[in-house]
Amino acid sequence: MASSAAPARPRVGVVKMASCDGCQLTILDLEERLLDVTERFEILDFPEASSARSAGPFDVLFIEGSISDPHQAERIVELRARTRYLVTIGACATAGGIQALRNWGDHAAFRDAVYARPEWVASLDRSLPVADLVPVDAELRGCPIDPDQLLELLAALATGRRPQLCDESVCQECKRRGAVCVAVAKGVPCLGQVTQGGCGAICPRYGRGCYGCFGPREGANVDGLLRHLTADLGHDPAEAGRLLAGFTAWAQPFRSAIDATGGAPEGSRRSLPMAPEAARRAAQEGAR
Repeated sequence: MASSAAPARPRVGVVKMASCDGCQLTILDLEERLLDVTERFEILDFPEASSARSAGPFDVLFIEGSISDPHQAERIVELRARTRYLVTIGACATAGGIQALRNWGDHAAFRDAVYARPEWVASLDRSLPVADLVPVDAELRGCPIDPDQLLELLAALATGRRPQLCDESVCQECKRRGAVCVAVAKGVPCLGQVTQGGCGAICPRYGRGCYGCFGPREGANVDGLLRHLTADLGHDPAEAGRLLAGFTAWAQPFRSAIDATGGAPEGSRRSLPMAPEAARRAAQEGAR
C-alpha cells in the first residue's frame, strides 16, 4: 500500500537590505527554539545562518533593512512578485531606520564627506521603509525585533490563524512589570505613551526614557505628548521634536511632528515629508 506524501513545508526566506543584521541575529538567538521552526518551515535563504541562496518563490519572506540604493529598489519589487506573504522586520524595514535621519539632510554632502570616491557609490537620496515601495503583509517592529513576536507570527502562519501581535503602548508594559514611571517620578522625557510595546519596557525599567525603537503605536497622541514636554516641562519645541528623531523618525506621525517643531537633525536642508507614491516614483527613477 502506497503511503501518502508528507505535506510540503512553507518555503521561507530572510533577505537583508540596508541594515546592521541585528534582527537576523535575533532570529539566531532563538537557539534551540529555532530547531522547532525548521521542522515546520523550509528555510531557503538566510544570510546569517547559511551560504545557500534562493531566488524563490517564497511562501513567507522576511525583509530586514531599509531601501537605500537603486539595486535594492529593483530587488524588493522582484521579491514581492515571488512572495505570497511578505513581512518586514525591524525599525529599518518598517520605518527607514536610524539611517533615515539623512532624509532631512543633503544626501550628496553626506556621501561626499564619508566616501573617498563618492562617484562610485550609488544610493538613493532617502532611506525608505519597504512599505513605501511594495505592499507589506505584516510588520515586526523594534531595533531589534522581539523574538517572541517572531515565534507568534510563525505559529499563526503554521496553523492558519491570525497572529496575536502586541497592540499596546510601552507605558502598559511598564505598569505590568511594576516599573516606576520615569516621566512622572523624575521628569525624564519619555516616548513610552506614544510608542508601540514589544520591548518589555527595557529603558524605563533602568531609569531612562523610552527612545521609540518600536515606532508609533496606532492612534498615538504625539501632539499631546509634545504639548506636555513644552508647556508642562518647559522643553524647547525643537528639542522636544528631536526626541522623536531616532530609530523610527521617518514613521508617521513622528515625521510630521519633527517637521512641525523644527526638530529635524542639525544641518537639515529640507523638512517636507515625501508621500509614499512620490517616494515610490523617486525610487523607481533612481533604479533606472
